[in-house]
Amino acid sequence: MAGLDRCDSRVALTAGDPNGVGPEIALKALAVLPPEQRNRVTLFGPVAVLQKTATSLHLQDVLSSITLVSAGEMSTDFHVPGQVDPAAGRSAIESATAAIQACRRGEFDGVVAGPHHETAIAQAGIAFSGYPSLVASVCGLTSDSVFLMLVGGGLRIVHVTLHESVEIALGRMRTELVMAATQAGVLACQRLGVSAPRVALFGINPHASEGTLFGQHDAECTVPAAHALNQSGLSVSGPMGADVLLANHATDPHDLYVAMFHDQGHIPIKLLAPQSASAFSIGADVLLASTGHGSAMDIAGTGQAKPDALLRSLRMLLGLAPLLHSQASVS
Repeated sequence: MAGLDRCDSRVALTAGDPNGVGPEIALKALAVLPPEQRNRVTLFGPVAVLQKTATSLHLQDVLSSITLVSAGEMSTDFHVPGQVDPAAGRSAIESATAAIQACRRGEFDGVVAGPHHETAIAQAGIAFSGYPSLVASVCGLTSDSVFLMLVGGGLRIVHVTLHESVEIALGRMRTELVMAATQAGVLACQRLGVSAPRVALFGINPHASEGTLFGQHDAECTVPAAHALNQSGLSVSGPMGADVLLANHATDPHDLYVAMFHDQGHIPIKLLAPQSASAFSIGADVLLASTGHGSAMDIAGTGQAKPDALLRSLRMLLGLAPLLHSQASVS
């Protein structure tokens, strides 16, 4: 992105699950950034674990060159790379919460959160269904007000529903929810520099229900959502089958796709950008970006983790100050 070095965005970076690759990729990403960008990043996480990780990677100079905020404190006695542990899950949530709160206070322009481990968080007794739900909770919003948008492989895909069974997701699928996800996605695109995004809605059922041959769901939900969104002045196509829309992306590209379910949006992104996708929590006053991959417990502590996805998210938010403070809105 042009002009990154001249931007003044301040970003809060969190270590994610300390038993996963989060601390490693955070330090490796910071090591790649030039000093003028690194100086605008503050790292939130368990200090003892970050110091131990920096030593193992020979990146003590990187850690000493940045502002470090102790959050989600975890003794190295309980730090076992690759082990799913409730203390590590709690640490990821505490560090992310502290970063989001600091962003809300105006100390930062955005948050980049390291990868979490949902089982570890669940074992800690914390209700959690992904970073969007955490952003909603900290910002005092309902859980269906903040959505996940994946960016990678030339695609931007916002998800109407996320970490829940298809049965539960289908049960709460409403025109208003599809519209809210789309509008949040459009505003996020505008923040990312796409002023008038072309949007396409995936259908709920195969072939967007083929009229009503495969059910009434699209007729009752996505079709009226598309109509209302177009009436509001947005450029929205569909609903159509996700397979058709994605197959035609090369010849008829859209700036934003709206997936109804988790796998509709995750599969194409992870196929095209398995290790480099960014995940945005959108719809709140705090813009949070994370990685499109998990905590990679199988390689945690081995030094093999690549920081590509986290680095991409950092670079995007570091270059967004004028857009984050603009008055772009959904028309």
